[in-house]
Amino acid sequence: MADITYVDTAAGWVYAAFVQDLFSRAVVGWQVAGHLGAELALDALEMAIWSRSGIDDGLVHHSDRGVQYTAIRYAERLDQIGAARSVGSKGDSFDNAAAESLNSLYKKELINFRGGWEDVMDVTLATMEWVAWYNTERIHSYCGNIPPREYEEAFHRSRGIASQAGREPTI
Repeated sequence: MADITYVDTAAGWVYAAFVQDLFSRAVVGWQVAGHLGAELALDALEMAIWSRSGIDDGLVHHSDRGVQYTAIRYAERLDQIGAARSVGSKGDSFDNAAAESLNSLYKKELINFRGGWEDVMDVTLATMEWVAWYNTERIHSYCGNIPPREYEEAFHRSRGIASQAGREPTI
């Protein structure tokens, strides 16, 4: 699931793109920039691909119909990794609810809570810290009240699979 949200700073609008794995609710890719170009979404996608170090067959990538996600380069990259593309229907916010929920948590737990953002770098550093906390410490009811990384590690242990959860996405 992928989406972009806006952050008001003293230097103007900043944009944060997230890619979330709906299996564990982990943020597997993210990027902050001072523009809304396709590169913003592509950078977050590249981090997600790297953090998962290999994509299994059957991956479905869902986003809204934003120009970043319908850009030819973005679609080509999804094709390269064999991901099926899924986009919401026009004007339908329900099928993007998980992404909007993540954006809401990001705003509530970091952006609005701390406030006083200066610029892109200020938001980038804070987002990096928030994502690390979100994935490793924040409990999630969906995961049985444990953090996403712990949920993934328990899943992999139960199947005798070496965990990839240790590759924490950073900048």
